[in-house]
Amino acid sequence: MRYLPHTAEDIEKMLRVIGAGSIDDLFSTVPTDSRMDGPLHLPPPLNEWALNDHMDSLASRQATGPRANIFLGAGRYEHHIPAVVTNLASRSEFVTSYTPYQPEISQGTLQAIYEYQTLISRLLGMDVTTASHYDGSTALAESLLMAVRVTKRTKVAVSRLIHPLYRSVVKTYLTPTGCEVVDLPYKDDGTTDLGPLDGLDGLAGVAVQSPNFFGCIEDLDSTAAVSHDLGALFAAAFTEPMAYGLIKNPGSQGADIACGEGQSFGIPMNFGGPGLGILAGRAKFMRSLPGRLVGKTTDIEGRRGFVLTLATREQHIRREKATSNICTNNSLCALTAAVYLACLGSTGMRELALLNRDKAEYLKAALVEAGCTIPFTAHTFNEFVVKFPAGFDEKLPALLEKGTVPGLALDDYYPELSGHHLVCVTETKTRSRMDELVKEVAS
Repeated sequence: MRYLPHTAEDIEKMLRVIGAGSIDDLFSTVPTDSRMDGPLHLPPPLNEWALNDHMDSLASRQATGPRANIFLGAGRYEHHIPAVVTNLASRSEFVTSYTPYQPEISQGTLQAIYEYQTLISRLLGMDVTTASHYDGSTALAESLLMAVRVTKRTKVAVSRLIHPLYRSVVKTYLTPTGCEVVDLPYKDDGTTDLGPLDGLDGLAGVAVQSPNFFGCIEDLDSTAAVSHDLGALFAAAFTEPMAYGLIKNPGSQGADIACGEGQSFGIPMNFGGPGLGILAGRAKFMRSLPGRLVGKTTDIEGRRGFVLTLATREQHIRREKATSNICTNNSLCALTAAVYLACLGSTGMRELALLNRDKAEYLKAALVEAGCTIPFTAHTFNEFVVKFPAGFDEKLPALLEKGTVPGLALDDYYPELSGHHLVCVTETKTRSRMDELVKEVAS
C-alpha cells in the first residue's frame, strides 16, 4: 500500500498558501523539454521468479565473479571482510536501530558509536571523531564549511589531487554560500604544489588528500605548516584509510581535521555504496564539528552510560544554529567499521597495510619490466598511475570482454593524462592474477 499522508483537502490548502493552482505548477520552472510527457515506458510486470531470473541475467553482464580480474580503486577498495564482521553487523539489534534519541533504551547503539569514535580517533591521531556522515565527499565538504565557521573567512584551497568527485561535491556545497574555491595544481612527482598559497589572503582552509588520487603519499607536515602560517585550518582528506596502518597519520603531521571515506573497513563495495563518512578533529574545535558526538557518563547510581553529548544537526536545534543539515549518521556502517578495526587490532592493521603496499609494488615493477611507464616518482600505497605501451588502447575492448579491468582511465578527470590508468592492488589480488595482467600487457 502506498503511504499518502495528505488528503486532497490538505493539498489544496497548501497550494493556496503558496499561490499555486496545482501540483504541476510547482514544476513550472523546469524547462518543458526537460520534463517527461506521458507515462514511463516500462515493460509489463514480472512475477517473483521471473524477476529473479531477470536480475541474474543483468548481473551476469557485469565484470565480476571468479574469472574477473579487476584492478580498480579510485575511492572504492576491495578488501577481504572477516566473517565475524558481517555476522555481528547483521544482528537485528543493530540493523533495525534508529537515531538514539532516548539513551535509556539505546545503550547498545550509543556504545557501538562511542567505540567507533574511539578507534577512528586513535587511527587518525585526532582528539575527537563525529558519529559518521554519508560518505567521504560530504565529510570533506563539511570539514571545509567548518573551517569557514571557525576562521570567519570565505576562501578555501583544494588540491587537484583530491578525488575529482569529492572536489565536485565541495563546490556544490560551498558555491551557494559565496565561498571561493581555489584549485591547487600538482607537481611532476605526483604530489600537490603548495606554491600558489604564497601570499593568498583570507584563506579559511586548505585540503590535501594523502594518499592522493594518484596513490601518492603527500607531505602533510609541510602542508600543515604552510596552512597555519596563513591562519587557515588544514583538512587532511583520504579515500583509503587502510594506509594509516603503515604511514604517519594526519594528527601526527599537524592536521586540524581528518576526513574521508571508511568503506575499506569491512563495508562491501556494492557497485558504489553505501559509504562511511569519517570526520575527526582537534578538541578545541569540538563545538564547531558538524553532526553528533556520543559521550560516556555515569547515572545517579554511578553506573556507566552513554549519551548524545553534542547533537548540532538541524533536527536537534534551531536550523540557523545547526552545523550540519545531514540528518543521517550511517551508524550501521560505523558499527561495521568498529567491528572490523577491533578484529584487526593495531598489529593486524599494520600487517594488512604492508601486504597492500608490497603487492602494489610487485605489480608496479612487473609492469615497468613489461614496457609500461610510471610517470610519478612519489611513494605510493596500494594504487599508482601507469602509462601502458603504445597500442594498448586497441587491446582494451578485448580485455574488458574477458573480465579484465586494468585500472581506471584518467582521461575524463585529467585530460593532460590521456592514455594513463590508475591501477589498484589490495590483499585480494593473488600473484597469479597480477602476472596474468602483466602477460596481457606484454603480449
